[in-house]
Amino acid sequence: MSVRRVLLLPIVVVVLAAGGWYYWRERSASDPLAAFALSGNVDVHQVELAFRVTGKIAEMKVQEGDRVEAGALLAQLDRVPFENDLAAASADVDQARAQFNKTRRGYRVEEIAQARATVRQRDADLVNARVTLERLQNLVVQGVVTRQQIDDAEARVRQSDAQLAGAKEQSNLMVHGSRVEDIESQKAALGSAEARLAKAKTAFQDTSLLAPSRGIVSVRAREAGAIVQAGQTAYTLVLNEPVWIRAYVAQPRLGLIKPGMPVKIEVDSMPGKQYDGTVGFIAPDAEFTPKTVQTEQVRDDLVYRIRVIANDPDNVFRQGMPVTVQVPAAQAQVASVSH
Repeated sequence: MSVRRVLLLPIVVVVLAAGGWYYWRERSASDPLAAFALSGNVDVHQVELAFRVTGKIAEMKVQEGDRVEAGALLAQLDRVPFENDLAAASADVDQARAQFNKTRRGYRVEEIAQARATVRQRDADLVNARVTLERLQNLVVQGVVTRQQIDDAEARVRQSDAQLAGAKEQSNLMVHGSRVEDIESQKAALGSAEARLAKAKTAFQDTSLLAPSRGIVSVRAREAGAIVQAGQTAYTLVLNEPVWIRAYVAQPRLGLIKPGMPVKIEVDSMPGKQYDGTVGFIAPDAEFTPKTVQTEQVRDDLVYRIRVIANDPDNVFRQGMPVTVQVPAAQAQVASVSH
């Protein structure tokens, strides 16, 4: 009997241990306040950087793997064609502004005086033409002049009369200034020229490719000397700050996750080490668990996507890396909030 008991003792211990583990697991799963873990992936964002204008690349400033700061100059196009366009647009604006100011201000005093002098001259010419006609008509009875001379004199009178009327109209126009329609037309022409200048300035600024934020250059797609079209990728920049973790939580535990709640993050490449994180976003609608994240048993469960903002002082997080998000127990969360 003693030998049988000795043989049965290890079996009993194993059975009790398995039962205890199973009981603990079921109790933890059923306890809505217990700590739990979520599986997720690193969701580092990247951006394809390109020039907004077509041109020849003069410089490519950075290499693959380089870290860049926000606003750093990454590449530069040849600026000469854009400088010429900018100078031409600026000259067009100056010309349009001068024409608009001239039309708006009307004629100068000297120009009005000149027009009035022209009126007096045309008036004198008309008087002289009439006197000449009268003299010729008096000589007709004497047979000294011909009918053709009379006709020519009458024509000069009519011509002088018309020239005087035109001079008076021109003088009145100068006195009253430009028409409202002419002023508005020149104003519109000036606005169009200024818009072309603004467009040229924007194109000139777009010859410089700047980093939109801090990150790491992952791809250098072009080299200096290449002609690139607007929108063609020159660099691919990985935006590794902030680091986002995409994870999924089942509906029964959704109430335990709140935006701003602190969590811990574990990665396989750094065993035994945890990184701080903060819940930043919870999706408003449910979805099926992605196959790349969860086990086969829960792939068909409806879950809610969450985003965790992680601190990465060791620079260990990489795109798509699997991670484990440790959510603290509800009691600890309440205590942390109360402090």
